[in-house]
Amino acid sequence: MTDSNSSNSVVLITGGTSGMGLATARLLLESGAHVVVTGRDEARLDRTAEELSAVSDRGGRLMTVRADSADLGDLDRLTARIRERHGRLDGVFANAGVRVFGRAGEVTERDFDLSVGVNLKGVFFTVQKALPLLDAAGGGSVVLNASWTLHRGLAVAPVYAATKAAVHNLARTLGSDLAGRGIRVNSISPGYVVTGMFHAANPDEASHEAIRAPVPLGRLGRAEDVAETVAFLLSPRSSYITAQEIALDTGLVTAVPSP
Repeated sequence: MTDSNSSNSVVLITGGTSGMGLATARLLLESGAHVVVTGRDEARLDRTAEELSAVSDRGGRLMTVRADSADLGDLDRLTARIRERHGRLDGVFANAGVRVFGRAGEVTERDFDLSVGVNLKGVFFTVQKALPLLDAAGGGSVVLNASWTLHRGLAVAPVYAATKAAVHNLARTLGSDLAGRGIRVNSISPGYVVTGMFHAANPDEASHEAIRAPVPLGRLGRAEDVAETVAFLLSPRSSYITAQEIALDTGLVTAVPSP
């Protein structure tokens, strides 16, 4: 696979208009890669293109495409545009996701369908539709964005956590399925990462101290922390890693902070 830090690499990032996706897009562009960013909102895509223009040769190495990952027609149009412009993909960061929280008795059918549609269906078919482009590159690397919640019960996230557990399992099964084609598949499980989605779920600044308390390193994550790991997994430096989960939670689910 072409090194994702080289100017010859082509990487797709779904849901790349904010947070971890946007930070990863910026890092890869700064490293010389060609990056395709998707999002469901055209206005946010325009803002993303403007924000990243300084590190993408004024748009020369950045392509933004409006696409809903849960819509297979959108995914077909997306891959057709990538094929037309680049002819291949060296890496995919299936990052698009939604956080629909609510206790079991509060979850509606619409909540369920949205969560499963974007977080699971969207991830699976993003990879499926990208396969011919990855094959054209002679292989590649896929990173799926899961969550720390797949390891611990969180009362307000029954469906969200279930979809993320399914995404983690996809990394294992797809890693097995696609290994013979030279395609590696891994998942990341971020802990508490401060993004727009984090602030939407935790608007009260006073609550952030309580959220930080069980984190062994004593700080919340940054989108840039995640981007560095995704860039590593997309590159040949991780060529002996597949079907694995990388937890980016500073020990949140495995360690207790020292008193």
